Amino acid sequence: MTAPMDPPDGNWWDEPVNRRETIWLGIAGAWSLVIFGWMSGFTRFGDQNPVGKTYDVDPGAYRDRVQEYKEAAAETDEGIVPPNDSVYIGAMRFNWDGLPVVLEAGTEYDIHLGAYDVQHGFSIRPEETLSKQINLQVFPGNEWIVPMTFDEPGTYHVICNEFCGEGHRTMHGTLIVEEP
Repeated sequence: MTAPMDPPDGNWWDEPVNRRETIWLGIAGAWSLVIFGWMSGFTRFGDQNPVGKTYDVDPGAYRDRVQEYKEAAAETDEGIVPPNDSVYIGAMRFNWDGLPVVLEAGTEYDIHLGAYDVQHGFSIRPEETLSKQINLQVFPGNEWIVPMTFDEPGTYHVICNEFCGEGHRTMHGTLIVEEP
């Protein structure tokens, strides 16, 4: 008897495939197509993943937009209050430009995401739970506009979930959602 890791004897790759193996390969192939279609449909029709729109933008020009937004916004002790329904957030090592921000519960906001330097991950979750969160990728040279509505008041934590350098672990921010 041979060990499981020993190569088989003879010219095994020229042997015909057993009928049972062919059936199982067919079942596995059909199941992969079903799962692929399910994931695609869930993304498009399931309201699970925010899609939004993306635009090519120079990182320096996006940084200027974020600065204009911050200058137009009102400052409070808790954070920036946006002047309208657009919120601009810029990712840079190792900070979120434009955060903290104060939003109203039940209002739909267009969250504009962009990076100034490298790829970052935008992970947002309510303060009291780890099970409700979304994870998005933010790339330099792209502006991603994601519509979001926060139904529940509270503090939402934003972290970078894509390793961006030595200070990555310090890249935190908050969104404070208040009753209207």
